[in-house]
Amino acid sequence: MQPSRRSSLSRVAEVLFVATRLGLTSFGGPIAHLGYYREEYVNRRKWLDEATYADLVALCQFLPGPASSQVHIAIGITRAGLLGGLAAWLGFTIPSAVAMILFAYGVNAVGDVTGSGWLHGLLVVAVAVVALAVWSMARSLCPDRPRITLAVLAAVAMLFWHSAIAQVGVIALGGLLGWLLLRGGEAAPAPAHRIPVGRGVAVACLVVFGALLVGLPLLRHAFPSQPLDVFDSFYRVGSLVFGGGHVVLPLLQAEVVPPGWVTTDQFLAGYGAAQAVPGPLFTFSAYLGATMTGMPAPWLGGVIALGAIFLPSFLLVVGALPFWDSLRAIATFRRALMGVNAAVVGLLLAALYDPVWTSAIHAPKDFALGLAAFALLAFWRLPPWLVVVLAALGGAGLALL
Repeated sequence: MQPSRRSSLSRVAEVLFVATRLGLTSFGGPIAHLGYYREEYVNRRKWLDEATYADLVALCQFLPGPASSQVHIAIGITRAGLLGGLAAWLGFTIPSAVAMILFAYGVNAVGDVTGSGWLHGLLVVAVAVVALAVWSMARSLCPDRPRITLAVLAAVAMLFWHSAIAQVGVIALGGLLGWLLLRGGEAAPAPAHRIPVGRGVAVACLVVFGALLVGLPLLRHAFPSQPLDVFDSFYRVGSLVFGGGHVVLPLLQAEVVPPGWVTTDQFLAGYGAAQAVPGPLFTFSAYLGATMTGMPAPWLGGVIALGAIFLPSFLLVVGALPFWDSLRAIATFRRALMGVNAAVVGLLLAALYDPVWTSAIHAPKDFALGLAAFALLAFWRLPPWLVVVLAALGGAGLALL
């Protein structure tokens, strides 16, 4: 084996090792993940400098999909090429995906979980988690009156129209209004980076991304089958959700609950459990795929849903990296992004009420448990997994009263 080839593979292995360690230990959600990356890759290993890291974060905040996972893919690509990006994703994602599929097997074995005290505790802690996400995102993404107004209008629209099409329309309208009305999107300096991906490969990935987004619904209509339906639904969610993290909740709920693939209780139980595992929140998709009725096998459903929801992220990161320096220098583009971010906060605010609040808070004791969970997360800074466990125990205890 040639020395350069051996060196390249050793870099891929190094990326996989470090990513797996982060995937086993990175609790706290997307914002915390970015802090872990900065400490590991910028401060400790010096794989990239502060400016390059900030630039990658900016790119992935713009792209639809799970921003923290996309940043990790981008870091892997800059370190070890396309295989490095794949290794970064595998290492960071697989530990929590396996945990969520195992949890789905447990839920399937229990059968009807409706009315379980521990389940209700998970539903309640989801209220606290989403409320904290709304609060945190609003403070950073809606710092002025125009963006607060955009967020409120987006929330009002989503409370009246619940469809996935309406969600995409609200995000697009937010971008248009941001482009027309918002100020402060002056271009930032665009430092040049060495990206080991050619523009030809990037364009090919963007073409594949668009072809799947358009072609999968046609295939689904021509060749009806649940695995294809699931792949199309989760691919579309991964392609269209802006903001990542908790913002995926309303889009996924609209795709999997109305068709009867999972119940609302199963959906929110998995969402609560997803807070207790490290790694990306989008591995919630693996739980949903493994919980669905009608799939050939639970693990296969989990793999299909997981691969489908993350595939757009990989295609978009590879497709955008070589062009990002040019795009981010356009002030109007940055203003549109400000509007999109404000609309995303509104989507999450609407989801906090329906389905999260309406499914969990039915009595004063539920509100008390949710308030305690919020305080533990926001003010006591306890790890999310510990708060989830405490809430499940609290729900079981309240059920005995």
